[in-house]
Amino acid sequence: MRRDLVKRELTSALIALLVAMAVGSCLILAFGESPWNVYRLLVKSTWGHSYGVGQVLFRATPLLFTGLAIALAFHAGLFNIGAEGQMVAGGFAAAVVGSLLPAPTSFMVAIPLALIAAMAAGAAIGVIPGWLKARFGAHEVINTIMLNFIVAAVVLWLGKEWFFLRGTTHTAEIVSTATLPSLGLGRTRRGYQLRAVGHSVDAAKTAGIAVGRTWIVAMALSGALAGLVAANSVLGSRLHYYEVGMSKGVGFMGIAVALLGRNHPLGIIVAALFFGTLEQGGFAVSALVPREVVEILSAVVILAVVATSAEVRRMARGGGAGAGAEASAGAGAEVSAGAEASASASA
Repeated sequence: MRRDLVKRELTSALIALLVAMAVGSCLILAFGESPWNVYRLLVKSTWGHSYGVGQVLFRATPLLFTGLAIALAFHAGLFNIGAEGQMVAGGFAAAVVGSLLPAPTSFMVAIPLALIAAMAAGAAIGVIPGWLKARFGAHEVINTIMLNFIVAAVVLWLGKEWFFLRGTTHTAEIVSTATLPSLGLGRTRRGYQLRAVGHSVDAAKTAGIAVGRTWIVAMALSGALAGLVAANSVLGSRLHYYEVGMSKGVGFMGIAVALLGRNHPLGIIVAALFFGTLEQGGFAVSALVPREVVEILSAVVILAVVATSAEVRRMARGGGAGAGAEASAGAGAEVSAGAEASASASA
């Protein structure tokens, strides 16, 4: 059964990529260029030399973190559209902490402190929609979308009042020891509870799982992962400070990465590298065709992935990632089989 599921998911992801390449080929032909030449240049400019590989990894890293953030929430039956705001909060927190550290601070202290600050800030923003859903049943999609704007506004206000350098929209540089070289929960009890709630809320309640608490924890962990984008945007970039608009749109692209990767860590790594390749390769192929062709290619991939995603179809049918008869049936079996283990582990 699991093998069939994996095969089906891989097939749908491959179909999405083939559809995107077909559409891209038609656009390339419309500009009088050879699709083979364009795709070859795209690959050569990214994976053909060390600089290109480094740039792909650099661009894929934030997509990896936001993709994992979205996927983790998905597994709990939640649709986190707030990775953008969580990422902003994490980057800002990492930059503030990193810039306030004394210059002699060891890198063994500076880097962990900056990353912990980023994760804590992202988690704090993630907890809010998780708590609102657990306490009042408020839909996390609306809350996370609204929080994106609120977080951006609050960070801008805090920056202008206390943390931005005068006349700029960025913080001071972090201490040199906090910089990173630019490289460009599955089987635990908590992970089981998270997946069980995502499959079926009713079945999870029957198994004695605290659904509300699981939602809150899931959103906190999701926010913490999104906050880790600071490792790339602040600690690993050439700027070494937070600036308004930094990595804008990465949080939303994380949704596409999670869907293309079918919410599996390995799939998300491949999807992040794929979109990172398109982003970096777009600069090279602009010599042959407009760069917008690559952007359209990315958009078509996203549309095709959404159209072939069982998770999205399930949400559309049931009004939530945890709804749907199919999900309930599968979850019922999983929850029943693991209820005893979960109860004993809790004890």
